[in-house]
Amino acid sequence: MIKKILIANRGEIAVRIIRACRELGIETVAVYSEVDAEDLHTQLADSAICIGPASATESYLNMEKIISATIISGADAIHPGFGFLSENSKFAKLCHDCNIIFIGPSYEVIETLGNKSNAKITMKNAGVPVIEGSKEAVTDVEQAINVAKEIGYPVIIKAALGGGGKGMRIANSSAEFNTAFSNAKKESKMAFSDERMYIEKYIQNPRHIEFQILADKFGNVVHLGERECSIQRNHQKLLEEAPSSAIDDSLRKKMGEIAVKGAKAAKYENAGTIEFLLDEDGSFYFMEMNTRIQVEHPVTEAVTGIDLIKEQIRIAEGEVMDLTQDDIKIRGHAIECRINAEDPEENFRPSPGEIKEYHMPGGNGIRVDSALYPGIKISPYYDSMIAKIIVHGKDRKEAIRKMDSALGELVITGIKTNAHFQHKIVTHRNFRKGNITIRFIDEM
Repeated sequence: MIKKILIANRGEIAVRIIRACRELGIETVAVYSEVDAEDLHTQLADSAICIGPASATESYLNMEKIISATIISGADAIHPGFGFLSENSKFAKLCHDCNIIFIGPSYEVIETLGNKSNAKITMKNAGVPVIEGSKEAVTDVEQAINVAKEIGYPVIIKAALGGGGKGMRIANSSAEFNTAFSNAKKESKMAFSDERMYIEKYIQNPRHIEFQILADKFGNVVHLGERECSIQRNHQKLLEEAPSSAIDDSLRKKMGEIAVKGAKAAKYENAGTIEFLLDEDGSFYFMEMNTRIQVEHPVTEAVTGIDLIKEQIRIAEGEVMDLTQDDIKIRGHAIECRINAEDPEENFRPSPGEIKEYHMPGGNGIRVDSALYPGIKISPYYDSMIAKIIVHGKDRKEAIRKMDSALGELVITGIKTNAHFQHKIVTHRNFRKGNITIRFIDEM
């Protein structure tokens, strides 16, 4: 049994993990950079250790410092959350070599699925439909240009290691390719300390649908239904729903069974997400698999009643999963809005600063995941997401009304946020009708 977990992350996901651990009776250790010393996760954890200066490469991405903090604290497991080192196979292997439980899949599986070309081969061999793309990761622009010519434009350039919309650009022609490739590569280096890129055929107007997977160490795999993640800006998700208004029971069953099949083929363990692009004609294609908990996991928790963080921990402890596919029932509808410290009126420019006032919305079926409190300083060094509002209603119409109300009740002063922009989305006629694709924001 795991007795103490070090959370190798910060912000709302660190707080979320700490709360789950408390309910399981497990001690927690927070790590923090110098600028995060007063952050909420450092106050809620049983102990906290500083791991370096503000720069992520010197703190939250520094494997040696995190491993040292784990050993010093006496923790026997690490939960990586999302982002940072959560999908880094080298870090997972370092945990393995140091006899530290990594709460996630094995480093071998992360290596296979984290490399988008290897993941595609694995899924294709399992009978999962895939999008045409490069056979291996590339770093050289000339090699990448040749791959793009072979596939045919438009193409999408992605960080081979990572996710969350970072290290991603679209090139509609050869004239755009060099700049797009260079920018994506630089962003990938900053976010994931990795310059390998993957080139893929770009499907122009699909929906982004992902299936939540849980898998134990004994080959038992279930899916917890889908999430609609098509509302994006610059490939960064803004709003997510469960279930999708585009998927009926028949298509859900088909896509879910294929997602489970793919996870089994990869010998997957723990929580993970298989992402698909859904075309207008109902065709769907494997895009990638995220080998971690997702930012948007609360909408799945809301419609299934299953605590995904607790399930992650139980699976890492070696427990047999007591869930079967027949146990998974989708009840009602959930929506999540990401609240970011940014100014939509100034091209979404980051808005760091000190929170003066903070009032979170409440009521039946409303949940807020955040690490905010009056007086906390929002740093310019990390991702701009500062909170998530999650609502659950009996159906999509009620969930939209609840989100409309919750966004209206939210108060954050001292910085700019995207709350008003999120309100524009949920009150937009096309959103309310369910007429959404990944181009929704561009066409608002």
